[in-house]
Amino acid sequence: MPLDDKWLFHKSHSTPKFWNVSSKVTVILVGTLSKIWTVWLNRTKVYNREQLDDALELRSHDKGLLTVCNHHSCLDDPLLWGILKRKHLHNGDLMRWTPGADDVCFTKYLHALFFSLGKTVPIIRGEGVYQRSMDFLLEQLNKGKWVHFFPEGKVNLGKEDLRLKWGVGRLISDCKKIPLVLPFWHFGMDDILPNRSPYIPKIMKHVTVLIGEPLDFREDLVVLQQLKKSPREIRKHITDRIQEEFLVLKKRAEALHYSKELTESS
Repeated sequence: MPLDDKWLFHKSHSTPKFWNVSSKVTVILVGTLSKIWTVWLNRTKVYNREQLDDALELRSHDKGLLTVCNHHSCLDDPLLWGILKRKHLHNGDLMRWTPGADDVCFTKYLHALFFSLGKTVPIIRGEGVYQRSMDFLLEQLNKGKWVHFFPEGKVNLGKEDLRLKWGVGRLISDCKKIPLVLPFWHFGMDDILPNRSPYIPKIMKHVTVLIGEPLDFREDLVVLQQLKKSPREIRKHITDRIQEEFLVLKKRAEALHYSKELTESS
């Protein structure tokens, strides 16, 4: 499908009512299924979850929220959001915007329609940080909305430490008001949906989610701008800092995940 056929979003002032209603219904249905599968049919433990709750509920209306995490399974989004409270999952205005690979999620019109109603925008690998979808996500942050981003850029099958994509740095550095940035790390989602054939979702698997502390980039940006760093250098600095936080969270989450599994199996 050409990109124009995949782009189904409207300007906020002209979005048809039926689109808003359809989007909210899609978000509620998918959120409910995610809650059932992640929390009720599997064993999911969330650490430091109050940071995520506070970010959703207590930040000012004009301050965007950018969550970032690792990518272990094709169903990380939306299943991970089953950890949210029902009042969050059922709030179509509150729920996240996120990019989805155009060659995976947007190959057919019905697929594009479903993912678009579910607040997913088509992103084209290799098109860089200034493509249309990145502009759209930046616009949502400027409106005070929630955007979720997988900075690894793809499902990390081997769980190696991939170099993060600089797009996440652009979302932070170019935002009119620096967003609240909340990183987290998870283990076990690839047990719920293995990254190998047959791709059949599992139940009664153990999942660990560790929510990190909010990252504040205000001082970084002031210093970098005073040093007259280029936009490219600023994006790299921000992305490097997130990568450093990921490494810390990964080690802590891994210890929590496998200590829990050992306890339950003994």
